[in-house]
Amino acid sequence: MERRVFIAIILSFLVLYMYQALFVRPAPAPSARQAATATPARPAGPATGTGTGSITDPNTQPAPPAPAAAAAPEPQALVSEPSEREITIDTATVQAALTNRGGRLVHWRLKEYRDNRGQPVDLVASDLPPGEPLPFALRVDDDQTTARMNNALYRVSGDAGSHVDATHGPRTVSFEYQDAAGIHIRKDFRFDPRNYIVVFSATATAGDRALNPTIAWGPGLGDIAPAAPSGGFFSPSSILPPEAIYHRDGKIERVAITKLTDQPVLDGQFRFAGIDDLYFMAALVNPGQARLEYRPVAIPGPANTQRQLIAQAVRFPQPPMNVRFFVGPKQFDLLRSIDTELVRAVNFGIFGWLAVPLLGALKWIHGFAGNWGWSIILLTVLINIVIFPLRHKSVVSMRRMQALQPQLKVIQDRYANLKVTDPGRQKMNTEVMNLYREKGVNPASGCIPILLTMPVLLAFYALLGQAIELRGAQFGWWIRDLSLADPYYVLPILVTITMVWQQKLTPAASMDPTQQKVMMFMPVMFGFIFLNTASGTVLYWFVSNLWAIGQQYFTNWLIGPPVVQAAARPAAERRLKTAGAGRTAGAEKHS
Repeated sequence: MERRVFIAIILSFLVLYMYQALFVRPAPAPSARQAATATPARPAGPATGTGTGSITDPNTQPAPPAPAAAAAPEPQALVSEPSEREITIDTATVQAALTNRGGRLVHWRLKEYRDNRGQPVDLVASDLPPGEPLPFALRVDDDQTTARMNNALYRVSGDAGSHVDATHGPRTVSFEYQDAAGIHIRKDFRFDPRNYIVVFSATATAGDRALNPTIAWGPGLGDIAPAAPSGGFFSPSSILPPEAIYHRDGKIERVAITKLTDQPVLDGQFRFAGIDDLYFMAALVNPGQARLEYRPVAIPGPANTQRQLIAQAVRFPQPPMNVRFFVGPKQFDLLRSIDTELVRAVNFGIFGWLAVPLLGALKWIHGFAGNWGWSIILLTVLINIVIFPLRHKSVVSMRRMQALQPQLKVIQDRYANLKVTDPGRQKMNTEVMNLYREKGVNPASGCIPILLTMPVLLAFYALLGQAIELRGAQFGWWIRDLSLADPYYVLPILVTITMVWQQKLTPAASMDPTQQKVMMFMPVMFGFIFLNTASGTVLYWFVSNLWAIGQQYFTNWLIGPPVVQAAARPAAERRLKTAGAGRTAGAEKHS
């Protein structure tokens, strides 16, 4: 029974890994036909970022094409600027860049996070196809008005020059445009110094009619790349496609990029909503009642590949005023400081209640160790010290069960010819339980302690796969990024060796041939799995294996070598032996 539990534990880890691999792995590049469907063609023209191709209600019939007409002359601009320029805003954590063409966001660079070129991560995608909107583009029902909103040169108001310093306090940058046709738009951006928040407001009128524009956020999450190359044949585990995420009716919903076409439009009361990937998120915070639109977008990537991104848009019942956008890392304490529910964007899984205090412990240890790799090692040791009594109790119980194996085998062999459905099998179960009772052995005592340790191990496993603190964190030697796979496969090989070592310490005499084959295959299977697993997770597993081996040696020394009790022969066999011995002795006497 204990061997089956051990196999179940191993398979549980395998299921956890396969779940992550199957449900959060990058989606395959779509075919040309799929790409054309996902990114509908936009009308060509000098304007970019108009947002005219955003998703609409699938039940709405497309309007018939308008007859060709001569392009009307652009109305005279009354409030504008003569040339296009960018305004850079520096906060303590972000360097943002806004263009006065449409008053839109062109860069959102995170100062504390680097890509594989050593540059700050930019969460605004570059090299977008024509027609894809930039963040904070506006859209209304009239296409011509939409195009004018997003291509006009706005006047930058207030005291904003080409550079705005928001490192010490909130700063507001305003954009305004008005023309002779009666179009008047104003956009206000307020940047907070440290929390990756931008507060956005927009007012738009056409003559004496107020407009309620939709806010578009173009394909995201931008130019995400790992902090270092993997150096191997396997793609880095940190490269994941974005997902749509929203908090509605007290529940968190995640929609994979391949499922967005099933329900591209959502209405409701949202706590937060946006796009996220493994480490970053662009989301509205406390938007309230809103209408969300999501659309998958395939854009060209390096080496003739395609990058899968998501475009989102939001429309409110009233014109947007003081709408809060969070665009930054999914760092647990940061998210909690913004909104307590926002932390649920960090996907720790069903053991999140345990992963959160473990994350706090890992950060506390890092405050002393100063290295995330050594912090993982120290926390792994502390966890194993805590669960030491449970493991010891399990090993002792398994040793006592091992001592009874010969006697159990005699009972099982006696009923081996009976079918499982045969009522006589009940006698075998009765004899087995009587043997357990006679020897004072509880068969569940070896299973329960191991099962109690599983939530801790699984929570720590999930934590190491989600914590952004490990992104770009160097351990030393050849490990330059604990969030990426080992470039030389040293740790996976060491894990395989330690698993084989553990098997050598575990007696296999009580296992059936099928169990023995499974146990022989396990180290090899896990070795291949760990080739593409984050180094921090593999380091944790390696240290846990070393501790388990050491504890097994200590337990063996403490309780002594196993004492296997000889199986008692059946009474009939003993009488036959006695009778035979008597006849032999009598024959010898008479001779």
